[in-house]
Parts: sequence; structure tokens; C-alpha cells
Amino acid sequence: MKNRFPSGKLVESLRKRYPVGTRVELVRMDDVQAPPVGTRGTVTGVDDIGSIMVAWDNGSGLFVAYGEDVCKVVSDDD
Repeated sequence: MKNRFPSGKLVESLRKRYPVGTRVELVRMDDVQAPPVGTRGTVTGVDDIGSIMVAWDNGSGLFVAYGEDVCKVVSDDD
């Protein structure tokens, strides 16, 4: 059975790419409770399994799951 969790090295890379305070926009999330695509939020951290923790602007707190969901870094000027 293949390990679906990212290595510690990859988690550290994600933490550097998505530091606390980074603004992101949701590209894809396969969850019935997902915020709408295009929703923006602020990264609050990256957990030990690579999920990006986001405080979405619409009040949602769903994490961006590593290997399943997609978000992109944006600036508020975009």
C-alpha cells in the first residue's frame, strides 16, 4: 500500500511556499461543503500531512487537502 502522506521535506517546502498570512484563491476542492471556486482566503498554516489551513473570506475553515484540492497564491491587487 502506497503512503499517501507527503514526506517531511515536502511539508517543509509547502510551509515555505504558503507561509502564514499568504493570500490564496481556491481552484478546486472536492467537498460538498467547499467554498465556491474563486473564493479567497488567508493561510493560517500547513499541518503535518501537508494540508494548507485557510481562513476563507466567506467564513469557511476547510483545509486544502494535499494531493486532492488545489489553491493558488494571489495578491489582493489581482
